[in-house]
Amino acid sequence: MRVLFAGTPAAAVPSLAALLASRHEVVAVLTRPDAPVGRGRRLTASPVAEAAAVAGVPVLKPITVSDPAVGERLAALSVDCAPIVAFGGLIPESLLAVPTHGWVNLHFSLLPAWRGAAPVQHAVLAGDEVTGASTFRLEAGLDTGPVYGMVTETIRPTDTSGDLLDRLSHSGADLLVRTLDGIESGELVAVAQPVDGVSLAPKLTVDDARVDWSQPALRIDRQIRACTPAPGAWTSASGSRLKLLAVNVVPDVQLPPGVVDVDKRRVLVGTGSVAVQLGDVQPQGKGRMAAADWARGVRLTSGEALT
Repeated sequence: MRVLFAGTPAAAVPSLAALLASRHEVVAVLTRPDAPVGRGRRLTASPVAEAAAVAGVPVLKPITVSDPAVGERLAALSVDCAPIVAFGGLIPESLLAVPTHGWVNLHFSLLPAWRGAAPVQHAVLAGDEVTGASTFRLEAGLDTGPVYGMVTETIRPTDTSGDLLDRLSHSGADLLVRTLDGIESGELVAVAQPVDGVSLAPKLTVDDARVDWSQPALRIDRQIRACTPAPGAWTSASGSRLKLLAVNVVPDVQLPPGVVDVDKRRVLVGTGSVAVQLGDVQPQGKGRMAAADWARGVRLTSGEALT
């Protein structure tokens, strides 16, 4: 089939690579416009745009997908199907019927669970033991279209959302290609999602990532892993933001919520249940470091509190 691939972040690149290596012809790539990145705010192409450029595939970067020129270009390309992975914007209804076989979305959850922008983060945050990826036909509703196929993935006890997304991006890429193969052959038919089991996964904000030390230790551990690498779990230490990259639950120690116990080797923090030991941290404006090194540098003493 002649396909237009739509995607933006690094998690979508394995799908583009898999399609380029498949029997299908990627005639163009649709991605978000270049965006300012880093302290210098230099305009930078998306990871998908960079991968497409290396492969010599034409790249479309419209300011808005609802621009009539986008529909005209798709029609001119005679696109049979439009696989889409983490594009980062809504596809208007006017474009949904332009490809012969519609738009096939690879979503990183077992639909109808975790519909929305942050399915992997919410699966980790909720303590799910298993998640996966689904391919479905895009329609006007939020991730509500009929499903073509799924793959499952076990969530490991130490998985961050970044770890889990990396694995899903590769297993999902294989699923996406197999889905397009089945659509082309006519052997694969999409099945409506069940009405039960729906859950929503809105984007996590910086406020969502602030640790509440009155919560149980296991909840805090899941929150930090869910928010790594983005938006980044954090707490306040002496009025400055401290990014938290990992904690380990210490079942035999209890401290008041937020109160620290410091020695040369470790930093313990009280929660609503048992204490946690801080792993690596990142102070504002500085690099990643061991919590004990940070505590020594700021002269943190036992009895002080993180808020």
